[in-house]
Amino acid sequence: MRAKSLWMRIVLPLAISVAAAAPAAAQTPAPAPPVAAVPTSAPPATGGAAYGVAFQPVVPGLVAQIVNGVAYAPDQAPDPVKQAIWAANQIVGMPYRLGGGHKLGFTDRAYDCSGTVSFAMHGAGLLTAPRDSSSFLRYGVAGKGQWITVYTNPSHAFAVIAGLRLDTSAAGDPAGGSGPRWRPNLRSTRGYRARHPLGL
Repeated sequence: MRAKSLWMRIVLPLAISVAAAAPAAAQTPAPAPPVAAVPTSAPPATGGAAYGVAFQPVVPGLVAQIVNGVAYAPDQAPDPVKQAIWAANQIVGMPYRLGGGHKLGFTDRAYDCSGTVSFAMHGAGLLTAPRDSSSFLRYGVAGKGQWITVYTNPSHAFAVIAGLRLDTSAAGDPAGGSGPRWRPNLRSTRGYRARHPLGL
């Protein structure tokens, strides 16, 4: 009897308080596992983004269009084609200079024919170093491309990208003007060799 009353006075209240505390402990969330740090550095910019291209105009369809001297890329074109157009827009209207655009970084204050084509191809991620018109004779693969064709001979080079001609020569352009321009019409390709990037 004495043992029972001792149990009732000491052990039972202690057992009840432990039981009451258990659900509260079960509801306390466990500490979260440590989270791995997320790298904050972005991958290096490529294509047109390497030139800081912010304006990326597009038009519906498969053919680029000139609007106020700027080329709008067709929305159905592959990304390298769009990047080539947007990159070339950055130098359109700049002056012509023989040897211009042949620095290692492609950036210059004036551009010649092959420097202009090199700039656009680099913007598309299709060229790592500037080329002159003679070395474009060995660029990519022979023939016209579906999206990009470089027309070249030992003295001049120009490109047709998504139907638009990128050329420093005003041949066939009623507006005239030398230096990098999107020309509203094509020109004779007699005496030129056609080359294109593989797959484009």
